[in-house]
Amino acid sequence: MSATTTVPVEATEQRGTRPWPSAIWALLVTTLVARSFGFAYPFLSYRLKEDLGYSTQAVGQVLAVFGLGWLVGQLVTGWAADRLGRRSTVVTAMATAALCLPLMAQAHEFAAVCTGSLIAGVVYDAPRPVVSAVIADLLTDDRQRAAANGWRHGAVNIGAATTGAAGGFLAGHLGFESLFWFNAAACAACAVITHKYLGPDTAPSPARAANRSPGRAALRDARLWLLWAASAAALTCAAGMFTALPMLMENDGLNANAYGLTQAANAGTVIILTPLLTPWLSRRCSGHRPMLGMLALSALLLGLGMGSAGLADTTTGYSTAVAAAVPGEIIFFIAASDVLNKIAPNDARGLYAGIWGSTLAIAVIIAPVLAAASLTLGGGILTALTTLGAGVLGALLCLPLIALTHRRTGARRFLTTEPESQPWA
Repeated sequence: MSATTTVPVEATEQRGTRPWPSAIWALLVTTLVARSFGFAYPFLSYRLKEDLGYSTQAVGQVLAVFGLGWLVGQLVTGWAADRLGRRSTVVTAMATAALCLPLMAQAHEFAAVCTGSLIAGVVYDAPRPVVSAVIADLLTDDRQRAAANGWRHGAVNIGAATTGAAGGFLAGHLGFESLFWFNAAACAACAVITHKYLGPDTAPSPARAANRSPGRAALRDARLWLLWAASAAALTCAAGMFTALPMLMENDGLNANAYGLTQAANAGTVIILTPLLTPWLSRRCSGHRPMLGMLALSALLLGLGMGSAGLADTTTGYSTAVAAAVPGEIIFFIAASDVLNKIAPNDARGLYAGIWGSTLAIAVIIAPVLAAASLTLGGGILTALTTLGAGVLGALLCLPLIALTHRRTGARRFLTTEPESQPWA
């Protein structure tokens, strides 16, 4: 497998006590930095409307193009992580972002804005499948993997909240164009950190590379696609936090600073709940069977939490809705990562992570379109109902995945050295 040369944590170590490798910490820092200065996407709609005078429909189209690029980027970087190497993939993507974001800040014509949004979307979330693959590479214990994924999600949310608060302040004092330059500088820093701390890539042997067909295996894996569908539905709710929420708040006359306050509320809730929920969820990852019951619960919580935003009309109301969705978010990312780790072949971890990571891109495409249509046709109430419906759909899609995974597990006759505790938790 084309990966880093760092050796995985030995299974013989006492469970949960071995320190994480420096590469894991470096990627967590990279995630935090990239998200904290990731102004390009969440403030794109404000720049298009306030600086360039675009209509709501045009803004929705540009955001959808960004989401399309995000989708392509996840698939490409997932494939590249397995075939070209973990470090090369992240460094290339972050360097590309550092070059293209300043150019995007200068775009004014619709075609140029869409082109810039497409490229920016490709590289915006490029590290995600690589981080998933490296965590699976270097941590062999499910509890440690769950803890790492929990803290990664915490870094994403804290970074996103920092983006909202700092972005609103910087936009008010320096203008929206400056946000793209700060974003580019952060991406350059991430490229440097990754190059320094992630081990050099190793190429697979020609014979092994010729014999592998992870793409065909992934296409035939019904578990992966059920996980993909359930995740896309659940993340349509979560994506509303930074796609639909600005539309809802702008419709109520609330500005970018108010949006930044909702993201600060999100960060505060994440900081409080992540240390409480992550150890508990990590313990429930033991055994061969994935956390599908918790995955279904997380979809419902996301639907309820973000659905309530459709009923809000003040900054306090929106902040409460965002905070209410946080438990569902934390549970979702740990549970979904646990499912992914347990179904992905060792030589296709990057590809599986890229395919699964594309669900957030799909959600980013669906959420603003769904919110715009709901707002136009039925206002906040219809927006609340459609968001809740997406969460319910995500939970229902977990049912056939549970049945299929149960049959696969039984057919393989897994032998364990310890009893499985609450296997469908």
